[in-house]
Amino acid sequence: MSPRRITVSTSGIIPKIAEFAKEPLRPKLAISLNASTEEQRRELMPITRKYHLKDLMAACRAYPLRPWEKLTFEYVLLKGVNDTEADARRVARLVANINCKVNVIALNPGPGIPFQTPDPDRVEAFQSIVRRTVPCFLRKPRGLDIYAACGQLKRTTTAGEFPILN
Repeated sequence: MSPRRITVSTSGIIPKIAEFAKEPLRPKLAISLNASTEEQRRELMPITRKYHLKDLMAACRAYPLRPWEKLTFEYVLLKGVNDTEADARRVARLVANINCKVNVIALNPGPGIPFQTPDPDRVEAFQSIVRRTVPCFLRKPRGLDIYAACGQLKRTTTAGEFPILN
């Protein structure tokens, strides 16, 4: 399979991004952003305690893209948490000087997930604002019926019933 058809996604382990960039044969890179501020990202993604948003964005700006390539940012929208128009404007500013695209993903609900899916009009407004600056796409969920959509791959049974790989 061609590396052009494979994407590696990371939450932002900065030294590994730099290391990955040096690989002679490498897939595309996607960064899970999911927040528009350091504080918000720290709450949603504990990795930010070690690898700060400003440093992550600097690593993304320094990442050597091939002529045909764009860096991908993935942003999961959580109702009332990170889905405001102000969030969208901040995301657009964060990625404005990077050859990139943004994939917006409305949260895929499931048991034990403490967040809600934003209303479709909120998702559309967010996408519209980001799209003014960089290409922005809405990812369609697949696998909702079996809790296998983006963000849902987690244990859905109680311990002891049968082994499940996490």
